[in-house]
Amino acid sequence: MKKLKKTRKSKYRPVTLGLLITSLCVLFYAYFIEPNWIEINSLQLTLPHLATEFDEYKIVQISDIHVNKWMTQTRLRRIFRLVNQQKPDLIAITGDFITRRQERFIPNLEATMGELQAKDGKFGVLGNHDYWADANLVSRAMAQTNVVNLANSFQTIQRGDGKLYIAGVDDIYVGKDRLDLVLQSLPKDDNAAILLAHEPDFADITATKNRFDLQLSGHSHSGQIRIPFLPPLYLPQLGQKYYAGMYQLQSMLLYTNRGIGMTGLHLRFNCRPEITVITLNAKK
Repeated sequence: MKKLKKTRKSKYRPVTLGLLITSLCVLFYAYFIEPNWIEINSLQLTLPHLATEFDEYKIVQISDIHVNKWMTQTRLRRIFRLVNQQKPDLIAITGDFITRRQERFIPNLEATMGELQAKDGKFGVLGNHDYWADANLVSRAMAQTNVVNLANSFQTIQRGDGKLYIAGVDDIYVGKDRLDLVLQSLPKDDNAAILLAHEPDFADITATKNRFDLQLSGHSHSGQIRIPFLPPLYLPQLGQKYYAGMYQLQSMLLYTNRGIGMTGLHLRFNCRPEITVITLNAKK
């Protein structure tokens, strides 16, 4: 009997050891490799109302920076260099600059975000974590680094006779959004309009207004940890329906960026951080 038990233990020992080694390798990859392995995702989008003057217009989107102890100035500078290398006409930052209870790291933003360069400027909106931390401090960091806070407002980009409207709503999760004010102020013409909204599921409302050609969002981190063939382990409220990539809602496009930072477990698996390069095309 003792010999039989010993034989069974010997039989399963390689399996147990193999599982342990595999688990350690996956954990090492998810902690040290993938969070630093940024994917530059390039898209070509045709917008029906885009003026021909904006054909081949390049927008670079980043989201969910979540500056904290892990997202250091060194990492931020490396990411921002990658953004600048895309030679953007416009940079869109779709919220969550910091993480809840991480206000002490805002100086890292102030020291680095000014290095972002775009021909027509840098624009952003706040996310829920910015409000849970200190929205005033984040807004100040944006102002000091020339990032326009599109809180329930819009700006006009003009090239020749053509116009492109870039608009934003303040954070939906905490109830600061006023899409009605944005719609009231937007000109009632046929020029393309793009909306920045931190939470992607807000697109169900945006699309019904028939005013925006494109919504850019973040928030979900696309799950951050994604086991192959299974749905994401966790998705936040207002980021559960449209949590990753491109969607068509009526006549509006929505793109949800995976983000470049992390919350909760500082791990990424099968969900690389993302810089999105969007080239706009006018309808021929």
